[in-house]
Amino acid sequence: MEAADIVVIGGGSGGSAVAGRLSEGGKYSVAVLEAGGRNTSIKTRMPGMMPFQRPGANWAFETVPQRGLNGRRGYQPRGRGLGGSSAINAMLYVRGHHRDYDEWRDLGCPGWGWDDMLPWFKKAEHNVRGASDYHGDKGPLWVSDQLWAHPGSEAFIDACGELQIPRNQDFNGAEQSGAGLFQVTQRNGERWTAARAYLDRRDNLEIITDAMVERVLFEEGRVWGVAYQRDGQAREIRARRAVVLAAGAFQTPQLLMLSGIGPGEHLREMGLSVRIDRPAVGGNLQDHVDYVAAFETEGSFFLGRSLPGTLKSLGSIGRWMVSRKGRMTTPYAEAGAFLRSDPALERPDLQLHFLIAIVEDHGRTAVPGHGFSCHACVLRPESRGTVRLQSLDPRAAPLIDPDFLGDPRDLELLKKGTRAMYRVLEAPQLAQYRGRDRYPIDLDDDAALERLIRARADTIYHPVGTARMGSDEGAVVTPRLKVRGVEGLYIADASIMPRLVGGNTNAPSIVIGERCAQFIKEDLAS
Repeated sequence: MEAADIVVIGGGSGGSAVAGRLSEGGKYSVAVLEAGGRNTSIKTRMPGMMPFQRPGANWAFETVPQRGLNGRRGYQPRGRGLGGSSAINAMLYVRGHHRDYDEWRDLGCPGWGWDDMLPWFKKAEHNVRGASDYHGDKGPLWVSDQLWAHPGSEAFIDACGELQIPRNQDFNGAEQSGAGLFQVTQRNGERWTAARAYLDRRDNLEIITDAMVERVLFEEGRVWGVAYQRDGQAREIRARRAVVLAAGAFQTPQLLMLSGIGPGEHLREMGLSVRIDRPAVGGNLQDHVDYVAAFETEGSFFLGRSLPGTLKSLGSIGRWMVSRKGRMTTPYAEAGAFLRSDPALERPDLQLHFLIAIVEDHGRTAVPGHGFSCHACVLRPESRGTVRLQSLDPRAAPLIDPDFLGDPRDLELLKKGTRAMYRVLEAPQLAQYRGRDRYPIDLDDDAALERLIRARADTIYHPVGTARMGSDEGAVVTPRLKVRGVEGLYIADASIMPRLVGGNTNAPSIVIGERCAQFIKEDLAS
């Protein structure tokens, strides 16, 4: 039987961080089980190839029909392979608001307030701007400025300025509000995934790709291994010290349930033995619901599909291949803004992402011509959803139900966010491009706006909360990320978040992995 001191399930953002830190120094042998491949191709490393990633790098899940979205199924892309979603995302480095973490602390997660988290963000980070009160420059995760942002992105920031939305040079600094360019997880023009940051070659680190985990193995309240399939064969690996689940907000609860840990009634309905009845497993699902506006423009100034656009792209690819510079370093969502729907709010409750191309159906629908898009999302949704099993086969997708717009407060806030976004898009600095709205709307017609949102809204890819952390007995993990009821089993991904942060979730997920590694080291040393 294969064996390691610590087995990590999932080589994504949290899993890469926890495995990398635990294998430092050579004290522990660490094995990573990853269902996908190594994600080392040029399509992964070249940022601008994001829309053309190979299908195998994305689980491409769908939700169950959403009552708040006219019964539509939503799309839920999740990274598959080393780096996880950091290998397919827009590379935006955003931590969330300081108060988000104080809220975690106040919800029963001591040690997770902003003052506790900031040193860990700094430890993880190699920011090209250098060290400061808010940033680190010696960590493995490279964070870079965009040196070749599209002029249209600057026009978006200027348009915000015309509405008295101030420019913000650092969304991760003292103040989150305002408009600006996002920093990105790139190193010298290449995508810098969590795997590239943390999974250095070491004699005590084994990475097993194409390994489909079936369940966690434990007896008498103690984890001892993991069952998985590879090359059509059933295998087991023994974990001498600990197992870390880092399969993400959908597949971590799926694997817990397949292991007999979850809502007892649901497990029995699926024909599973209930090892630990934990109703919170697969509950508390939160995600950023989002509306996208798209505008067509004349010419090829913005990115798009046309002969001139193709020729420009080929030239940009050639430049990147030679120098790692130019347009193909783009994250597409180059600029954004954090807004308050009410000036009296202590923190922004809306986020805008401005894209330098037309995006339809998450980029899955090809649109001829050129133009730009803008997203408006609700940062702290009130709706709560679930993840449940639809099959005992771990390769089958779980049943994902975010219940988008299930709480009417989310719809009302998304209306406000959409109206605020249109005010920016209609400001002179963007109006000069004479974009034609693909979905024109009378913003004064509240019923029409609601119909449009229900017809087109979907996720902006930030699911969390399905194995929530807390001090109460109902929580799935303790504030030290230990699964309640199973000694030696930990979770290190976004599923542990008790509340969704007000921003993108990749940076916090990496820090969760960093913290989990430290907790395990301390537990094993005690």
